Amino acid sequence: MWPGQLGQFFVITAFIASLFSAFSYFRAVGTEKKNLVDSASWQTLGRGGFVIHAISIFGIFATLYYIIASHLFEYHYAWEHSSLALPAKYLLSCFWEGQQGSFMLWAFWHSVLGLIVMRTAGVLETRTMAIIALVQACIGSMLLGFYFGSDIEVGKTPFMLLRTAMQDAPIFSSANYMSFIHDGNGLNPLLQNYWMVIHPPIIYLYG
Repeated sequence: MWPGQLGQFFVITAFIASLFSAFSYFRAVGTEKKNLVDSASWQTLGRGGFVIHAISIFGIFATLYYIIASHLFEYHYAWEHSSLALPAKYLLSCFWEGQQGSFMLWAFWHSVLGLIVMRTAGVLETRTMAIIALVQACIGSMLLGFYFGSDIEVGKTPFMLLRTAMQDAPIFSSANYMSFIHDGNGLNPLLQNYWMVIHPPIIYLYG
């Protein structure tokens, strides 16, 4: 279970770090006219928080790719979007097929953008990064998969186990249910081409 646990750790870390970064950058903006030393300290904290956030986003991608490439069909995302017959060159397309993958791709490019802004924005860094970090927190909430009560769900984690996502299916009443699951659902044939591997990342990059 370690890949899913590690991936969910990255999801939670990315969300908390983005909130911390946004708060720190907003504090840096609010104190820059009163105390430049305090403002610089908050800015440093904001940078550190965003770097941790970016590393966690990259970790989410790496962990989910490992789950898909290793055909760990006990995870719902891998089972739903990939299969043993899927050529390796289309594994990345499995990310874009699911809604969580779209949010991950969005968060990935925003992380890259934020790292660039931190190096190049100069005096506009605090204001710009405060907004970027806040947006990242909103995107990150879509990957949390937290429940409030029994009806309110905040986001959906890409690291959900198959038995959790489909817990009412009779097969999961057996402890050795994985012995009956030999393959995944497979990728939509419309996504199994070269252009669909590169199209979503390019669209999100320029969007």
